[in-house]
Amino acid sequence: MVYLTRIERFNAAHKLWVADWSEDKNYEVFGKCANKNWHGHNYKLHVTVKGRPDPVTGFIMDAKKLSKLIRKHIIDVVDHSNLNLDVPFVPQGLQPTTENMIVLFWQQLAPHLENCELHSLRLEETETIYAEYYGE
Repeated sequence: MVYLTRIERFNAAHKLWVADWSEDKNYEVFGKCANKNWHGHNYKLHVTVKGRPDPVTGFIMDAKKLSKLIRKHIIDVVDHSNLNLDVPFVPQGLQPTTENMIVLFWQQLAPHLENCELHSLRLEETETIYAEYYGE
């Protein structure tokens, strides 16, 4: 099995907030992420596919085609958006954490791959925080 990774970047804002909690509790749990005026991140998304290289092209999947799929189904939807309000595949009331977003990204991308399968996603929110997902 061979693994191919494509990296894409996007910028987005979000706020972590539980409406049933007090402002103090939201700030206690979410810290600056509960900022009432939102806050943003420069995200980096790693998409890894797996498969056997084609005997003629040597590709598992054309990396340019993979990039176009990632852009169409994820990046173009979330880039420069408010993850809480603007993204149709984020359910109302779901906290747009890195952990939740990576599962939603998997659901958006996996059905569109051909001749290979999605192995993992890694979503970096900051230089020191990221989540990984293997479709489990």
